[in-house]
Amino acid sequence: MNIYPKYLTRCFFQKNQLNSTFFNSIRDASQTAKLEYNANNAYKLHMLNDGPSTNVSCTRDEGLSFYRDMQMVRRMEASANNMYKAKLIRGFCHLYSGQEAVCVGMKSVMDKKDSLITAYRAHGWTYMMGVSVTGVLAELTGRKSGCAEGKGGSMHMYAPNFYGGNGIVGAQVPLGAGVAFAHKYRGEPNVCITLYGDGAANQGQVFEAYNMAKLWLLPCIFVCENNGYGMGTSSARASANPNFYTRCEYIPGIWVDGMDILAVREATKFARDWCVSGKGPMIMEMATYRYFGHSMSDPGTSYRTREEIQDVRKSRDPITSFREKLIQNNVATEEEFKTIDNEVKKIIEDAESHAQNDPELPVDELYSHVYSNPPANFKIRGCDNFTYKAITK
Repeated sequence: MNIYPKYLTRCFFQKNQLNSTFFNSIRDASQTAKLEYNANNAYKLHMLNDGPSTNVSCTRDEGLSFYRDMQMVRRMEASANNMYKAKLIRGFCHLYSGQEAVCVGMKSVMDKKDSLITAYRAHGWTYMMGVSVTGVLAELTGRKSGCAEGKGGSMHMYAPNFYGGNGIVGAQVPLGAGVAFAHKYRGEPNVCITLYGDGAANQGQVFEAYNMAKLWLLPCIFVCENNGYGMGTSSARASANPNFYTRCEYIPGIWVDGMDILAVREATKFARDWCVSGKGPMIMEMATYRYFGHSMSDPGTSYRTREEIQDVRKSRDPITSFREKLIQNNVATEEEFKTIDNEVKKIIEDAESHAQNDPELPVDELYSHVYSNPPANFKIRGCDNFTYKAITK
């Protein structure tokens, strides 16, 4: 995010042309400042001679933008947590807190026409794929301003080229292979990023999708977001081979430190270039962590200790560690981060207000969007054989 240097330059130039040199120098500094470091331990390779560059970097503006997006996802999920506990959100609710570097880092190198499909831990990805915070939170509370007008909830959020969070474990993986097939069939230079969790990684349909993707050399990046636990069981207990990036003998794989946003970005760029060059699919394992339970009905502390969670927060948190790197390397200042934090807080508060106070859809809307372009007076049956609704639009 650009913290106003261009805006200030423009305003003061109009007041006093003598100040232009000074403010142009601020602008130039903001454009040239970079964060650079060597991510030596961020990758492991499977069936690859070369991998992503370990020299990772971002400009100052990119760094501030990444920080803002990660904070937006973190605070959005904190808001969902609070509203669920207040019984304003009902049903299922799976939070993405702790995994923000994955969605923000991957999205930063995706083409606008690339596709993405994921599982039910979808709020962060929904926001990154173009839905506003209000659209996410209002959907969770069942309000009209939700991205699916409050009809779908947590597992039914969609956006252009975003094929949603999917509630059936692993079912999105073959769907993602199908979307990748569509890109190839149409001759489009795009990929489908297909995400699943470590708990879904043992599903048979995952391996069927691998096989088809390799046979047809589909531009599909299979991404296992390994947050350590599938529901209430650690991946080490549930998987005979917990190294998910090596789970296919005919598709190359990359293990990535999913708590390092720049490593995530560099690895995704490498995988995307591989796929669009016609070499076929790639598997990525994002080693990350979730701070809350599997869902809001899971306290998340019966199968792991509170000390484990706190240790990750202190030593590996993707947001605070990235912020510290930017400050220590004189790329940004504490004051700039405070400005971003205040901006994010205001956006979240406004979205919360909409999510709690916007109207719900009227009952008649239960019959809308069932069919596309139905003929005049088309009838849709209700919950029994005697209730019908004529659709006139």
